[in-house]
Amino acid sequence: MKTLMSLLLLVSVALITGCGDSSTPKAPATGASSKDVLAGKLVLTGSSTVAPLVTELGKRFEKLHPGVRIDVQTGGSSRGIADARSGVADLGQVSRSLKDDEKDLRAFTIALDGVCVILNKDNAVKELSDKQVIDIYLGKIANWKDVGGKDAPITVVNKAEGTSTLELFCHYYKLKPNDIKAHVIIVDNQQGIKTVAGNANSIGYVSIGSAEYESSHGVAIKLLPVGGVDASMANVKAHTFPLMRELNLVTKLEEPTGVKKAFLDFCTSKEANESIKELFFVPIKE
Repeated sequence: MKTLMSLLLLVSVALITGCGDSSTPKAPATGASSKDVLAGKLVLTGSSTVAPLVTELGKRFEKLHPGVRIDVQTGGSSRGIADARSGVADLGQVSRSLKDDEKDLRAFTIALDGVCVILNKDNAVKELSDKQVIDIYLGKIANWKDVGGKDAPITVVNKAEGTSTLELFCHYYKLKPNDIKAHVIIVDNQQGIKTVAGNANSIGYVSIGSAEYESSHGVAIKLLPVGGVDASMANVKAHTFPLMRELNLVTKLEEPTGVKKAFLDFCTSKEANESIKELFFVPIKE
């Protein structure tokens, strides 16, 4: 009987040890892939130009790491900077390089892009000089017939405050945002493209990557040269386009760890190139 009781006790101990607590994380086996254990959520906010790209990269990253969720929100590069600083977001989306007063943040460049002027596809105007663009946005030229188009009033589409696209556009054309005579204010690239595609007499400016992508998919817009250089990602890649910019993810200065580090490593690796090219941006690493 004593032998039988001892045997039953040993079996019970073995079963308890084998089952364990399913809620307790187990250490990964030696050589296990990090995608087997990586879990958590990242919140990204900011640039509407960067948002579609990191959304696509986020989907691919989630497939590699089923325990991870990537939440992408827009609101402009200024929001990306503010949210990264305050910790509201894990990463800020910023479609420009960091300024001198933003050196408390660290930027991870994931792609290159440009900003170009767009017109409706049916507009007869094929090119505008820098001076003509300036005069249109200042309200000095108000009819398309004055720049070789038909007799029709020009609808000026402008970006909202807080977007890096507005900052870059004004910097290149030496405009002050308050001097622009806009008829329509838009927040993101898609809204700008939709507005110009739906209004034959409008003019706007957006990301080249976004504009090339939509144009190639049948949206009724066309990209105008800037400074005599065709607006194309090929020229951005060749560094010949005059209005270029970095697409960045920004975070606080301390070294990223965990899910944040893994996602940044993925976004800045060659693995991300397929998604970057599909959305008509230029990869950093070839």
